[in-house]
Amino acid sequence: MKNLLIALMIGAAVWHFYLKPDAGQSVSSTVFSTTAAQSKPATGFPKVASSSYSCDGRTHCSQMRSCEEATFFLRNCPGTKMDGNNDGVPCEQQHCR
Repeated sequence: MKNLLIALMIGAAVWHFYLKPDAGQSVSSTVFSTTAAQSKPATGFPKVASSSYSCDGRTHCSQMRSCEEATFFLRNCPGTKMDGNNDGVPCEQQHCR
């Protein structure tokens, strides 16, 4: 019973901190990252005119849901860490094969 309780607590902590990365982010940092991204694209690519995505502080492939979303973040948001070989294609092992 003790081991089950410990496993549940660890699972809850992992879910809270890893799978919900925006939970600890403050409103002011979200606003700052969004306005900074709107003023200047990080990679120099042209911005997508109409998109359902917005820069919200996510920077890693594990936080993306699709290749399209990862590509938007790579082209429009500062500080992304999704293009290890700098070829312009993000998340090649997870989403953009």
